[in-house]
Amino acid sequence: MKVEELLTRARDTITVGRVYGEPIERDGVTVIPAAAVLGGGGAGQGVDEKGAQGEGGGFGAAARPVGAYLIRDRAVTWVPAVDVNRLLIVVGVVVAVVVLVRARVARARAKARVRPEATIEPAAQ
Repeated sequence: MKVEELLTRARDTITVGRVYGEPIERDGVTVIPAAAVLGGGGAGQGVDEKGAQGEGGGFGAAARPVGAYLIRDRAVTWVPAVDVNRLLIVVGVVVAVVVLVRARVARARAKARVRPEATIEPAAQ
C-alpha cells in the first residue's frame, strides 16, 4: 500500500460520521448516537544496500459508544452509555486491592500478637 493511499484511507476512516451516528426518529424523539473514535498508524519507505526500494504502512481504528443525544420537544438531553465491561474491570480491581490490603493488615496483626514479650531476668549477685 502506498503512503498516499494509507493517508487517504485514514482520512476517510476518521470522520464525524464515525463519531455521530445517523439520527433515528421514533415516537417524536430523535436519537443521535455518539462514539469515541481512536486511531493511529505509521508508514515508512527506504532503500536497501542493493538499491531495492520498499514502502509500507498500517492503520488501525477503534470506536466505542459513549452515549446519545435525545431531542424531544425541542429540548436536547445527553444520555451517557454505560460500559458494563469497563465497570466490571474497575470493580474487580477495587475488590482485588481491598482483599490484598486486608490480607496484609491481618498478617501484620497476627505477627504482632505472636511476638513473645521480652522478660527481664534479675541480675545474679
